Amino acid sequence: MSTQPTKTLCPYCGVGCGLEVSPPAQPGKATHRDSEGKPMWKVQGDRTHPSSQGMVCVKGATIAESLDKDRLKYPMIRASLDEPFRRATWEEAFTLIVDRIKTVQSTLGSDGICMYGSGQFQTEDYYIAQKLMKGCLGTNNFDANSRLCMSSAVAGYIQSLGSDGPPTCYDDLEQTDCAFLIGTNAAECHPIAFNRLRKYHKKNKNVKLIVVDPRRTTTAEAADLYLGIRPGTDIDLLNGIAYLLMEWGHLNSVFIDECTSGFPQYAEVIRHYPPQIVAERCGIRIDELETAARYWSESQRVLSLWSMGMNQSSEGTAKVRSLINLHLMTAQIGKPGAGPFSLTGQPNAMGGREAGGLANLLPGYRLVKNPEHRRDIEQFWGLPEGRIAPEVGLTAWDMITGLETGIVGLLWVAATNPAVSMPDIERTKAALRRSPFTVYQDAYYPTETAAYAHVLLPAAQWGEKTGAMTNSERVVTLCPAFREPPGQAKPDWEIFAEVGCRLGFAEQFPFENSAQVYAEFVQITRDRVCDMTGLSHERLAEQGPTQWPYPEGQPIAQINKRLYTDWRFPTPDGRARFGAHHAKGLAEPPDPNYPFVLTTGRLYGHWHTLTRTGRIDKIVKMHPNPFIEIHPRDAKKLDIVEGMRIEVRSRRGMARFPAKVTQAIAPGTVFVPMHWGELWGDKTEANALTHPEACPSSLQPELKACAVQLIPLPEDGTLSETETIEQSDSIAIAFAPRSAIATRS
Repeated sequence: MSTQPTKTLCPYCGVGCGLEVSPPAQPGKATHRDSEGKPMWKVQGDRTHPSSQGMVCVKGATIAESLDKDRLKYPMIRASLDEPFRRATWEEAFTLIVDRIKTVQSTLGSDGICMYGSGQFQTEDYYIAQKLMKGCLGTNNFDANSRLCMSSAVAGYIQSLGSDGPPTCYDDLEQTDCAFLIGTNAAECHPIAFNRLRKYHKKNKNVKLIVVDPRRTTTAEAADLYLGIRPGTDIDLLNGIAYLLMEWGHLNSVFIDECTSGFPQYAEVIRHYPPQIVAERCGIRIDELETAARYWSESQRVLSLWSMGMNQSSEGTAKVRSLINLHLMTAQIGKPGAGPFSLTGQPNAMGGREAGGLANLLPGYRLVKNPEHRRDIEQFWGLPEGRIAPEVGLTAWDMITGLETGIVGLLWVAATNPAVSMPDIERTKAALRRSPFTVYQDAYYPTETAAYAHVLLPAAQWGEKTGAMTNSERVVTLCPAFREPPGQAKPDWEIFAEVGCRLGFAEQFPFENSAQVYAEFVQITRDRVCDMTGLSHERLAEQGPTQWPYPEGQPIAQINKRLYTDWRFPTPDGRARFGAHHAKGLAEPPDPNYPFVLTTGRLYGHWHTLTRTGRIDKIVKMHPNPFIEIHPRDAKKLDIVEGMRIEVRSRRGMARFPAKVTQAIAPGTVFVPMHWGELWGDKTEANALTHPEACPSSLQPELKACAVQLIPLPEDGTLSETETIEQSDSIAIAFAPRSAIATRS
């Protein structure tokens, strides 16, 4: 155990805030204790970290309280889901897993094996998982919860700019003339990055802040212009802004002609989005649309930021590309204060993308479908040509449907909780129950997913293993271990490597520590957009957090914080590409029987499925229960009052929440937080309602919107069958004269 303060990274959101962690007992200083009086590590912001500059939110400040809460300490196994777990040795667990992998290979082939990982992984964990699955086993069936989070941003960047990787940095937050935030409640979900922008905005009255969101969030309250568009109308809005920019002549013709392709096709699309049509579809006023276009056109440096509100959509990639189009038509890219900036959801989702941690990716920003990319990796890993499969592997949702159809014989889940986070959660749970063999690797127990596992593997978590993580602005931070894992918990990469060795691939897994893993990984990034060949654990420990690209031999003083500053892009012709996309709207629009659009999201204090924050007293007191936001006009129609229990129904399931009547939500739209699973509440699962319809390019599900009906519950909280039918009929009648997406009053 370390006796000195340790500089590390917060393991929550993609902002990637630096933390300084001190041991519980220090000479001459008071011992820090948790709510139960137990000694605990002290956590504060690292003032030397370039991304967060010493700032920290409540999640980062309280992270140490979760270190010893409900930890999984030993391997556990059982023959069937009907039996209780029994404690096992690692030898038993490894033998069982390896034998099952061999059995599935002989019956279903390697494509019967799936692994579902997480942006909570360190880069070393991600990399070894890719080497095991895609290289040694020859299946691309590795996907991560980033599929539910950032895959539309990945696809949008690749299709428009030629490569993944945000071209911007956090310094741009303090150098822009106009910040355009769409589909992101950054004040609550990326608070430290937003704090930097907000401080700058307050000091500079000429700087404009535009926020686009169906909810008037804390972020929206800070805006100079708030556009409360209807869910699913993002592309209408973006094309409408483009229409005005083109009509007003606010284009950079030189940049368009010399640095882009596809503009004529894009121009043909946007001519169909005049202000009158766009304003009506979006539910905003024409003058609001014109103001947004004017702010953009008059600004020398426009920075856009987005997150799940754009990505989690059946047209997520098209939304991202439509936003990037605005940057391309005005040359707002590759310079300080400007560019399209995807705010990553998880602490190392960026590192996962670098390591190839999605079913369509390979390490070093390579693609599974590219024969040259496959050969590069096969040669680097010392594998025979053709070992890496040419087909994209199963995505997260494909794994669920694969369990339904029997093509998946082994599911290995690590550092994520799909029994809460996946769409259509009852269907997900039913599929998990059918799994012939599920390995679940996590730091905590119980979790909802553990109920569907045959083997539980205890994983070391934050502070208990050493590795690197990359945040939203491409800054890589070394996260050293400062305490021993509890019980027999092991780092994720060590578990994957041990299985690889036992399968006969010891030559591919010679690593004695994570520094050696990272040293191999960075070599695979050579000459790629994400070149990190100049980085190592030793270098990161010496010079601190470092932004890529950072090629070997290049002095840090010469590193450019932004990509594409020469306006040349990693496409075959060196040009960025316009994407011509018409708006399609929601995959499941409202109708008289399901007249509301439900949207979901995060709360400031909580994180994902409560596996960690649900065990921290201060945060639980801050956000003790879920709720449903409903506009007063809709509440009046349904005789709903504040605090009343509401049954929310979709075509897939039901959940119940107390009502929060507020003008912060648009009429026809309701909002519930996504954190609560069945361990933390009774029928409070937001994903009991959502559907799995996904973007055809990114394969990211539309978790942000589905059609629902609302039924006020009597005081005893139950409805008879007759009451249920009557309530449903009355809702259909009440909302039949108008669509839930009618023009807002």
